[in-house]
Amino acid sequence: MKWIAISGSWRLTDEKVERDVRREVANIIKSGDGIVSGGALNVDYFATDEAMKLNSDYSQIKIFLPTTLEIYAQHYRKRADENVISHDEAEKLIIQLSRLKEINPDSLLENIANKVVDKTTYYERNLSVINAAEELLAFHVNGSDGVQDTIDKAKIKEIPIKIITYTI
Repeated sequence: MKWIAISGSWRLTDEKVERDVRREVANIIKSGDGIVSGGALNVDYFATDEAMKLNSDYSQIKIFLPTTLEIYAQHYRKRADENVISHDEAEKLIIQLSRLKEINPDSLLENIANKVVDKTTYYERNLSVINAAEELLAFHVNGSDGVQDTIDKAKIKEIPIKIITYTI
């Protein structure tokens, strides 16, 4: 099995991005390969959701978090309280990641060393995603810095990269 990293915008997507992510992930899972992602909103959420629908034991899914799930959940609830994201988005993501951990604990890789969620720990997480992958599939919306960071890390590792670019 080959592991393919999925990276994309958590801030902004549209129906086309979601359709593209779901189609690409369905092709990966149906081919017998697996996805590696970062457990964030939007692109990561769509990719994980599609993979969970098609792989009932979740053995083709690896999700790297920048912290423990508990700290990550607190972070997302705080961001919802700050109106950066909606409470519904936060809870849907927390439920998804909790279910993944419950069904296949090996699929959710928590960073127990980090106690905060910030740009530094997100970028560390991006490196973990790339280190676990043999290819990168990037959904690059509006030149996202986080996606660019992941692309740069994949270039350093010299793995194949496919970038789908969007302007929204």
